[in-house]
Amino acid sequence: MSFKSKINHYRRTIMKSLTGNVQNSESYQKIPYQDLKIDRVLISRPNQRLGNTLLITPLVQELVKFNPNITIDLFVKGGVSHVVFENYPQIDQIIKLPRKPFKELVDYIKVWIKVRGNKYDLVINVHEESASGRISTKVARSKYKMFGNEFLNDINSNEQVHLGKMPVYQFRKFIENVTDHKIESEYPKLDLKLSLDEIEYGKGVLSDLIQDPSKKTLAFFTYATGSKCYVSDWWDKFYVDFKEEFDQEYNLIEILPVENISMLNHKLPAFYSQDIREIAAVMDNCDLLVAADSGMMHLGCATSTRNLGLFKSGNTEKYKPYGKGNSMALVTDISSEGLVDKMKEILQNQN
Repeated sequence: MSFKSKINHYRRTIMKSLTGNVQNSESYQKIPYQDLKIDRVLISRPNQRLGNTLLITPLVQELVKFNPNITIDLFVKGGVSHVVFENYPQIDQIIKLPRKPFKELVDYIKVWIKVRGNKYDLVINVHEESASGRISTKVARSKYKMFGNEFLNDINSNEQVHLGKMPVYQFRKFIENVTDHKIESEYPKLDLKLSLDEIEYGKGVLSDLIQDPSKKTLAFFTYATGSKCYVSDWWDKFYVDFKEEFDQEYNLIEILPVENISMLNHKLPAFYSQDIREIAAVMDNCDLLVAADSGMMHLGCATSTRNLGLFKSGNTEKYKPYGKGNSMALVTDISSEGLVDKMKEILQNQN
């Protein structure tokens, strides 16, 4: 085990021991619904990944719907939250945990002082397995606290609940538990809240890339990290199938990752940007995004386009493309059979 691995191992062990006695809180004193005042909330999701950050946008929307004048602070890692929540005026402070606490010890301590210094009506730890999230929930001063493991007894032990839905579900159960008021409206989808100017700009970028502006556009994001990634040979075979089916009716483009890698070897016109909102604006002007399991797949779900996520295995119910009209497909490293039909099904249902 490397020195870095040992440090991370000890850090996780210490954090786990600190959070071992943190209990959930499912019993609250009953009050009338109109008397429940939640004006300031801390959402804790100390994770730097784009996908995990996008997956808390439904919770933010749910809180805003509950109280349009609400103020929300975020406890996060990395800088992606500033980009994701740029058009959410209800977001006030974004409290950023250093990614390397042992190298940035002073900043690390300042973050916890800041968390403790604020006062909230409700603190929500989004992911129950996050030790830092549970500690921040414990440290923060708040009338109500949700540690992320509340109300799990109401869920079938074999049921997987999508990570975009779970915190909203728990917030609604919290409301019900405190006030006996049930919220039964449709669950919010992921939403980057692109502005009309951003969408129009994305339209212009796309028009410069495609050959026929009169056609609709299908986009492909071919890259993913680690074992989630399909090799170039797999994409080459899939390319033959989807090009034959869709090339006459649609423009076909590839959206490249920040690594600037094309698993299609640049067979399609390619769009590259490091600006998350610009990428999303281009996606928003496409009719369908086919993407390997990745943050870019979730980014597509935060726009108005339809999405088809490609999965090999794993917790698909938790991580599949979230929102009405989106879908997923389990496909092996060897075969892409059935994907063209799946794309046609999504496009037909869209019309």
